[in-house]
Amino acid sequence: MKEEHISSVFDRELEGIQAQIMKMGGLVEEAIRLGVKSLETRDEELARHVREGDRQIDDLEHQITERAARIIALRGPTAIDLRLILSVIKISGNLERIGDYAKNMGKRTGALSQMAPVGDSGASIRRMTRMVEAMLKDALDAYIERDAVLAADVIARDEDVDQIYNALFRELLTFMMEDPRNITACMHLHFIAKNTERMGDHVTSIAEQVTYLVTGQHPDEDRPKADTTSSTTEA
Repeated sequence: MKEEHISSVFDRELEGIQAQIMKMGGLVEEAIRLGVKSLETRDEELARHVREGDRQIDDLEHQITERAARIIALRGPTAIDLRLILSVIKISGNLERIGDYAKNMGKRTGALSQMAPVGDSGASIRRMTRMVEAMLKDALDAYIERDAVLAADVIARDEDVDQIYNALFRELLTFMMEDPRNITACMHLHFIAKNTERMGDHVTSIAEQVTYLVTGQHPDEDRPKADTTSSTTEA
């Protein structure tokens, strides 16, 4: 009876920590959506809301990490349960980074709202963010459903995000060379585009954690990246 009681408490703890992951994922999805909306509408108040909302995402990541560490220390989980807990820690870390990138988008809205639009770059960024948001939704669904096939689909779609980023990077370079007055706005837009591309990488990492959780194996480490620009350019 005592062992059954301990087991039920452990199960509730696992359910609780996974519920926090889904709450965190929902907040990050909203941050992406509102971040790009603030950019499109040049809504500085909405951008401020995105920046301030990142605090809640950070707090959840901290709570999840502490809770997971406590479970490992006190419950002595089996190999399968340990795999779940370690995946939760890594997924929460990825979500926290995605939230940071969404916050950075909000930070640049104020500066860009004072500048003239540059070409059709806003549409490309909007496409990228919508793709990343859809990927994140599917990655979280794959996590809940333990669906390795859906996770693999998410991983494959990251290449499309990279290709849009590459095209936009070249377009922004052209605008800067054609008119030096575009340089400041283009630099802001490039950092936003690069941050969005990095969001896609972190979503891919979440999907890879799902694969590991379901199969016990990580996808190939040498996954090709379609981003042909410098991998170190981040805001």
